[in-house]
Amino acid sequence: MRAGLDLAEAAALLKTSQRSLHRYDRGEGEPSALAMETLRKAADARGETSAKPQRAFTFIDLFAGIGGLRRGFESIGGHCVFTSEWDRHAQETYQLNFRDNRPPEGDIREFSNEPEKIPDHDLLLAGFPCQPFSIAGVSKKNALGRPHGFLCDTQGTLFYDTAEIIRAKQPAAFLLENVKNLERHDGGNTFRTIMNVLQNELGYQVSARVISSEAWVPQKRERIFIVGFREPTTFDINTLELPDPAKGPKLGSILDPHDEVDPKYTLTPRLWEYLQAYKAKHAEKGNGFGYSVFGPNAVTRTLSARYYKDGSEILVEQPGKRPRRLTPRECARLMGFEKEGRPFLLHGSDTQAYRQFGNSVVVPVIEFLAQAMQPYIEAAVARSEERGSTPEQEAA
Repeated sequence: MRAGLDLAEAAALLKTSQRSLHRYDRGEGEPSALAMETLRKAADARGETSAKPQRAFTFIDLFAGIGGLRRGFESIGGHCVFTSEWDRHAQETYQLNFRDNRPPEGDIREFSNEPEKIPDHDLLLAGFPCQPFSIAGVSKKNALGRPHGFLCDTQGTLFYDTAEIIRAKQPAAFLLENVKNLERHDGGNTFRTIMNVLQNELGYQVSARVISSEAWVPQKRERIFIVGFREPTTFDINTLELPDPAKGPKLGSILDPHDEVDPKYTLTPRLWEYLQAYKAKHAEKGNGFGYSVFGPNAVTRTLSARYYKDGSEILVEQPGKRPRRLTPRECARLMGFEKEGRPFLLHGSDTQAYRQFGNSVVVPVIEFLAQAMQPYIEAAVARSEERGSTPEQEAA
């Protein structure tokens, strides 16, 4: 990263193969001392010759999942200094793909009570848990007579832990992510409460917008993004010009060739019969519940964390055969985690991979937002450096 090299350029410089570099990244062996010295010299030379070196900034990654937010902001030169993710399986996948940071911490509530344990940072990233605010989560909790939103003892208060860290550390900016339904939850009261805390209690300039992902990946995945800056700024997420979704990629662009897909991903006769009967039953009642099958020229529904159960929301058509699930590797592409020359390492079972991708963010959307925010983040960091004060000192 310091040398500004992509994988192919690094391999050419070191006179080795990209496959060897992939092995090193997985922890299978180590590059030679000569190779590391060559890279260091390239990084140092870039720093000496760059007319306008990229200003570094630091960030923390809360409710990190498998690192979708981190990938986006590392793409503009950010350096992650702290990670929190409570799920053990997601932690393992995260560590496999991000080796330059200490292992992720667990429950964020331990740190919101003692925020001094969190390093100073310029940017806070948080995809705080969406279950208390999602349509499915609210419906389920209502049916069970359980509280949701800010009344939920286990997850509904995690936004407040995020807010407490913002209050204590005073980052120059933050990006929060959640499900689209956050705006409508409890008649809009939940969202109004969140905005009141961020704007009036914490004093940040805040803008929010729902963005769908089909301009970047062949999936319609709508999420709300909330951006805040500590000092006055002209940045407004609502003024960003988004790419044309009609020109976005189609499902065929992320699918493996038919003859390379393991037959285990094809639905069994029993499961396929069940899904057809389930859909027919609900069709008689006048609703659209049931499976969806997509061809190579389609844009899919939202990949969910429950995909491992039956794959019904995104089934891939197979002419002359029963439909199949996406493979985990295809899910990685559908979420934008994996591109040519930039692999994403999977860890654990298919079930865990489906859960992790279903709970994550679409990486190219985050990269788009990161690029839009970059000059504003750099300007905010520069102002802080000119004053020579820490966020805590400024807050005091």
